[in-house]
Amino acid sequence: MELKIELTKNPKKKPDTDILGFGKYFSDHMFIMDYSEDKGWHDARIVPYDTISYEPAIMVFHYGQAIFEGLKAYKAKGEVVLFRPDENFKRLNNSCEALCIPKIDVQFAIDSLKKLVDIDRDWVPDSPGTSLYIRPFIIATEPHVGVHPSSNYQFIIITGPVGAYYKEGINPVKIYVEQKYVRAVKGGLGEAKASANYAASLKAQQEAAEKGYTQVLWLDGVERKYIEEVGTMNVFFVLGNEIVTPALNGSILPGITRKSCLELLRSWGLNVSERKISIQEIYEAHEKGQLKEAFGTGTAAVISPIGELCWNDKCITLSDGQIGEISHSLYDNLTGIQYTDVADPFGWVVKV
Repeated sequence: MELKIELTKNPKKKPDTDILGFGKYFSDHMFIMDYSEDKGWHDARIVPYDTISYEPAIMVFHYGQAIFEGLKAYKAKGEVVLFRPDENFKRLNNSCEALCIPKIDVQFAIDSLKKLVDIDRDWVPDSPGTSLYIRPFIIATEPHVGVHPSSNYQFIIITGPVGAYYKEGINPVKIYVEQKYVRAVKGGLGEAKASANYAASLKAQQEAAEKGYTQVLWLDGVERKYIEEVGTMNVFFVLGNEIVTPALNGSILPGITRKSCLELLRSWGLNVSERKISIQEIYEAHEKGQLKEAFGTGTAAVISPIGELCWNDKCITLSDGQIGEISHSLYDNLTGIQYTDVADPFGWVVKV
């Protein structure tokens, strides 16, 4: 498929790196590709970043056919690199499958993304810890009010510079174990990166924040006792000499950072398990002195150490409120690979 390119005639002023924050600024260009039943995916183009007009009846507004991904580009020794973009677009196709959206060509998506980032490479910040955040998404665009899969879609990629997630070092966060609300169940959308999953998390997140907690720890939606995810991240626990993360069960998002952590840990010869783990087991391990550390994994933060858990009004402190040894090693190695400061034996880094 041909990729058409229209460059902006009005480049935007780039923000200073010390005010970037996350998700506030967007680059000069965006990628768009359309889908219709008669043409399939077509009209791929890179155009100036701008507003988009739709009819009020398009189906994404009414029935929620919307999926997305999140990845980053990094300024590394003067070059611009991506981290495992193939995994993101493969996962996007898994989300397509779950929401009856036509799948995309993964290699074409990677090539188009590389071109988009190359055009806006001056938007990739080079201050320590900064990066270019990349948001691919697909929405249903058929103007029709009726419950069935849309016949038209748009695949869009926007990018924008983001600041260092941890401005003052990696500080452990406080986590509230959610028991009132449910994020997802097996057979639903939990393993897809669907916008609806994040809408379903907002109420619990808001109430946890009001109690002074950074994120919630989600339990399974059936028995309400098995750990699934923490906020918008996968979660790991270090229990004695075992590093455990909940097994993918149909309601847990298969995170790219999660997968990378598992591969790193196993390459180090450590004892890693993917299995069911209950919140009761975590608290019992803490009582026995076996709970060494816990951390979340995700694109935005990479590694987010957990310093406190609160379940049934019983709060426990982990790692003396400090980042643990394994959490720190994973963070240093993953970010080192992403910025090419550490050797990449896995072939994860892709040059733009």
